[in-house]
Amino acid sequence: MKLAVVGTGYVGLVSGACLADVGHEVVCVDIDQSKVDRLCQGIMPIYEPGLEEVVKRNVALGRLSFTVSMEEAMRDAQVAMIAVGTPSLSDGSVNMSYVESAARSIGKNLLAYTVVVDKSTVPVGTAEWVRSVINEETDMKFDVVSVPEFLREGHALSDFMQPHRIVIGSDSLIATEKMMELFQAFDCPKIAMDPRSSELTKYAANSFLAMKIGFINEIASLCEQIGADVDEVAEGIGLDPRIGKDFLRAGLGWGGSCFPKDVRAVKSLGDELGVPLPIINATLDMNQLARARVVDRLQVVLGGLEGKKVGVLGIAFKPNTDDTRESAAVAVVQMLKERGADVSAYDPIAEFHADQHGFELVRGSSPYEIAEGVEALVIATEWDEFKNLDFSKLKAVMARTLIVDARNMLDPEIVAKHGFEYLRVGKK
Repeated sequence: MKLAVVGTGYVGLVSGACLADVGHEVVCVDIDQSKVDRLCQGIMPIYEPGLEEVVKRNVALGRLSFTVSMEEAMRDAQVAMIAVGTPSLSDGSVNMSYVESAARSIGKNLLAYTVVVDKSTVPVGTAEWVRSVINEETDMKFDVVSVPEFLREGHALSDFMQPHRIVIGSDSLIATEKMMELFQAFDCPKIAMDPRSSELTKYAANSFLAMKIGFINEIASLCEQIGADVDEVAEGIGLDPRIGKDFLRAGLGWGGSCFPKDVRAVKSLGDELGVPLPIINATLDMNQLARARVVDRLQVVLGGLEGKKVGVLGIAFKPNTDDTRESAAVAVVQMLKERGADVSAYDPIAEFHADQHGFELVRGSSPYEIAEGVEALVIATEWDEFKNLDFSKLKAVMARTLIVDARNMLDPEIVAKHGFEYLRVGKK
């Protein structure tokens, strides 16, 4: 099957590369000429393990190509997939300008019946709205379906190739059959439903997972006060199949491009409809509190943060990605700086852009460089590199040997053996 994928970000590029890898002919289109030129040269715009190899393999096989021309991408395409950004607006609602632009461009270039797929995470009712937008541009027959993505950055390829389910929101039997054909190679449940239910399914899934993380962080605060161990509590409840062990890791809470945006979008929908959503609101509040609690605790231990030198390990919102959007690590850095701390940070992959985050940050080239003269070292992102720190080397350069493990990733016995003060989340 031939398809056009509009957008070459995480969702678009991963979807296009993986669909090409199972035999489809995919043309990815983007308005950024320099980005397309780099992709044609095999240079990835994002860091995602394994993605470069998949892209290069399918380009070499002639199944994957890149262009800035929607006309070229839509030529003979049976499916047009919208995979552009849907960032939050200031009120928590979704910026749909990129989706509208993609839909209009698709409409202007329709040459035959095409199934238009909303792959971006979009508000409920978007399929109907996209249909109306395209209808303003063409008289050609088409259908619009919702097929939400369930990709985790850092694991996007495996999530796409080995999905737990594929949700197809469609009110057209022909379009549903086309989607079943498109995803035939994937061995998983394929669930057909109406478009509005499909759109809400994505928001509901991410909101539930975010709530689960918020819940264990609440329990962590109790553990610190009563002397319990949050990891043991998480194991005890996670073995109940009704609860499950995933997303029960206490720490700094959730960030990235999906959870914050999606939970805020659900809140915005409830506000718009006048539907009380107390659990959604509490989930957002608890996520902010989880970050503040770590900084509060460090402030108490250090007897204040004004003028204190603090090193932060990690600025990406999670390991195996270079994405710093809505990163809890960046939020912690900002809180520390607002309280007067002198902060420097290191991350193996992610870059820090002051214009994106609104403040400057001193970057180090290694954990040991930023540890020089610090009174505390905060582990904010769970990179494997930080599991194998040379504690003797750290101890030799730190002014005070205090480690705040905000991801509970180190072995406490090894840390204690080297004579460090050690703070963890949800533990005494």
